[in-house]
Amino acid sequence: MVLPEREERTFWIDGEVLRAQLREHRDAGVLAVRTPGTAARMPAWVDEPPVPLALLTAVVTAVHAAGGRVAVHCQTAEGSRNAVLAGADSLEHGMSLDPALLDRMAAQGTAFVPTPAVFGAGADAMRAREPSARRDLWLAGWDAMFGTVRAAHEAGVTVLAGTDSFPCGTVAGEASWLARAGLPADAALGAASWTARAWLGLPGLVDGAPADLVAYGSDPVADPAVLEHPDRIVLRGRVVR
Repeated sequence: MVLPEREERTFWIDGEVLRAQLREHRDAGVLAVRTPGTAARMPAWVDEPPVPLALLTAVVTAVHAAGGRVAVHCQTAEGSRNAVLAGADSLEHGMSLDPALLDRMAAQGTAFVPTPAVFGAGADAMRAREPSARRDLWLAGWDAMFGTVRAAHEAGVTVLAGTDSFPCGTVAGEASWLARAGLPADAALGAASWTARAWLGLPGLVDGAPADLVAYGSDPVADPAVLEHPDRIVLRGRVVR
């Protein structure tokens, strides 16, 4: 958890330091705190255990007590399971997510941000690699992803479009991939717009709300590719394009 222009902590954070950090994020207006679901970054994660459930639950509890939300990034079945059982507010990536957890996610309001665009872009290259534990685990998660996305939507889970990968500003592409995964067109569009705003607690197009909108010359519900080419962008009442 790092605020802008701050160095990332490289030492162990105890409970009180964690709570102080969470309060600082809350006071800075941070809406959500990102935490990993595994103990290491890729590619080491294939051999690393997930963050223990008890620790992840403590993080979620502390963030909720500070008035924030927790987004957990997981690419293993056990990491995704722990995120859901800990009561995380959103599950990012969620590779190898057990479909048996979807009803619980829907009931407790855990959103699902599967990021299929970045995975889809690298699927062919990954498939061409020599067999390895990382390759096989990655491909198993990717091959199941479309079915999991559809099942999540059907179970009532809030499915959102988002990414943590470069280049930034690729949410439109994520929405298109959600449609390819089988989400209804309006749900895929909402995942990148009104549904996402509602989940974040931001108002839609209502009286008194910030004047935020993206306008198109044709209906992106009919053709998700239209999302890549907005005619007008207005942010807080200022015309950006």
